[in-house]
Amino acid sequence: MSNTVLATTRSHGLLCLALLVLLGFSLGCSEFSVIGIEVELAHDFGVSLSEVGQLISLFALAYAVMTPILTLATGRFKRYTLLVAYSVMFVLANLMAVLATSFGFLLLSRVILGCVSGTLIAVGITYIPELVSMKKVSLAISIVYAAFSMAMVVSTSLGKFMASTIGWHYVMIASLVLSLLVCPALLLVMPRSGATDVTATAKEQARLFLEPSIIFGMLIFTFGVGSLYVFYGYVTPYLQQVLGMDDMHASATLMAYGAVCLVSNLLGGLVDTRFGMKALPILFPFIAAMLLGLMLAGNQLMFALGFIFGLALLMYSFSVACISLFMRVARTKHPKALTLASSLEPFSFNMGMSFGAVIGGLVVAGPGLPYVGGVGAILAMLAGAMSLITIYFGKKTLPEQD
Repeated sequence: MSNTVLATTRSHGLLCLALLVLLGFSLGCSEFSVIGIEVELAHDFGVSLSEVGQLISLFALAYAVMTPILTLATGRFKRYTLLVAYSVMFVLANLMAVLATSFGFLLLSRVILGCVSGTLIAVGITYIPELVSMKKVSLAISIVYAAFSMAMVVSTSLGKFMASTIGWHYVMIASLVLSLLVCPALLLVMPRSGATDVTATAKEQARLFLEPSIIFGMLIFTFGVGSLYVFYGYVTPYLQQVLGMDDMHASATLMAYGAVCLVSNLLGGLVDTRFGMKALPILFPFIAAMLLGLMLAGNQLMFALGFIFGLALLMYSFSVACISLFMRVARTKHPKALTLASSLEPFSFNMGMSFGAVIGGLVVAGPGLPYVGGVGAILAMLAGAMSLITIYFGKKTLPEQD
């Protein structure tokens, strides 16, 4: 009888995890759906491409700012209650995008999506330690984020095809249908309570920010993700203006880049499982070498592509180790701040994206596109320094990891 119960429990855990993976895919599709249809949106709404870009930038801003704010403000509510509330808002925001008849209304739907996406995935991630064994937590987290990256590849390429054949509205409809399939199923099977389901005030959660390993861990994302987005934020003009690609070859390269990023997510889980934070002081010099090599390659296509795909492979290699650190600090010292800890990755990652894009813009406006790799290499080395500091404080304040 006990074996049957155990098998049922494991099956239920795998089902919950599978739905969290689908949730990550659904969130990614909703976020990236507009990237492939910008031209069609600009034409139909009678706005410029730069205005359409606000659908991306304001989403990212709302995502980065509201994820920790909502997490702090809703700490008194049960975790499952938050899962229900954020799922409903996520579906409604997708519905708003489908019904949008003006650019302003579509922009509002994007802002709402940005506000709830980070908190929804953060709440979902807190369930993972209860669904799988501790040895598999890192891999499970990496698979959820790999689904998010897969959505980037699928939604941008398929969305572009749908927009050019049957209309951009069907891209929004597809995202809505996916959310309507995933969210109710998730709410149906997820545990109503659990070991980490504790309520907390904003003050109790905010104490997490007093931990040096948390602060420097967030700086790893600022400089690490920033180093990559100095280049990636301007990857299309880089491919076309520096490497001389036409539209078709640039699009194919971007699709291949996204596919390699899927592997990078899984690599991040394996790195954390095997080495943890100790791998980061080694990974970041490799990232710096790829970026520096990209600058030195100049317009030599094959050499440059080698470094570009090297960056794709390393792009998410450090993320899971940082997520695991944030959650480990919370479990060990601030158990009431576990949801806040899991929200730090989307917050920090988006801040790193913004930071990298700003620095990249300054480089492009100054020395020029060929030098984004050199500046990115400097930021990558700063991220490596932050990882050493984070490891130092972790050794002083945390027990040895099992």
